[in-house]
Amino acid sequence: MKGEPQTILLAHGSGGQLSHELVERVFVRHFDSSILAELNDAAIVEFGGFNFHVPGSTNLQPETDNLKLAFTTDSYVIQPLFFPGGDIGKLAVCGTVNDLAVAGAEPRYLSAGFIIEEGLLLETLERVVVSMAETARAAGVQIVTGDTKVVNHGAADGLFINTAGVGVVPPGVHLSPSNLRPGDLILINGTIGDHGMAVMMQREGMEFGSSLVSDCAPLNGLIADLLAACPGAVHCMRDPTRGGLVTTLNEWATAAGAGIEIEETAIPVREEVRAACEVLGLDPLYVANEGKVIVAVAPQVAEEALAALQAHPLGREAALIGQVTDEHPGRVVLHTPLGARRVVEMLVGAQLPRIC
Repeated sequence: MKGEPQTILLAHGSGGQLSHELVERVFVRHFDSSILAELNDAAIVEFGGFNFHVPGSTNLQPETDNLKLAFTTDSYVIQPLFFPGGDIGKLAVCGTVNDLAVAGAEPRYLSAGFIIEEGLLLETLERVVVSMAETARAAGVQIVTGDTKVVNHGAADGLFINTAGVGVVPPGVHLSPSNLRPGDLILINGTIGDHGMAVMMQREGMEFGSSLVSDCAPLNGLIADLLAACPGAVHCMRDPTRGGLVTTLNEWATAAGAGIEIEETAIPVREEVRAACEVLGLDPLYVANEGKVIVAVAPQVAEEALAALQAHPLGREAALIGQVTDEHPGRVVLHTPLGARRVVEMLVGAQLPRIC
């Protein structure tokens, strides 16, 4: 009824349309930060043009060169805590490392905050922490600070983890949807929907073969290779987590005021994922990923970019899936195998809750 107070729904955490409305209406509006308003996976903050004191000296250190840092944070509430291909600890490290990497940064340091439900087995917690440590070493980052809270039984569904990360942005690197230009080509480093469907099958106790495994992985090595192969020609990157491929592309189209067209037959999807989606009535275009990156590059370097992705173990199934256009600004259009064209909108509702 009119006048009734609005409440938070699961769909507000889906990464889709309601999530965006919540962020714009509440957080961006009240925090009033131009950096936050860019709504990138990581905030890019710049330091420079100031003096600082050297301890033990009365002299001022000369002005520093400008230093750009990427800063991000994320919280992980996945259920179950362990799934084929990963666990909440691996997910927490990979998710934060990837948010820094798609901003063009070299990830350096992470924090780790744990909200632990009373009754969680110490063995379970240690297993998660060991996984985080192993993943951090594989990604070349250090976990340098953190916090632990224990809450009453029933208040945290076992374990929640928050991580924040800091990385250094190399000179000359600037990745943003505002860089998108008509003619830019869209690439992805492999199959979509693996993470979301692996988690759902584990949660529901269903089996679609041993190959249905999460793609959870740190992407900073792959992305560093790509940026080195195509200096200055990579315009934008994003890891399509909540809301999947199409939701991320809709974010780009809206932010850039450009159109994006994608070829359905070019988008790599494993048969096991496609079958699982059909059983559950889901669309793999909207299913979450945790080891994928979407890349927009200048058309003249598309071959070099694709080769750089395919040369890395995490990009062997990389594909060219679409392009940026000056037609239908703000919309994403899918070309179907039958030759039809249809607009694919941002995710509405909560397709897969509690998967990251």
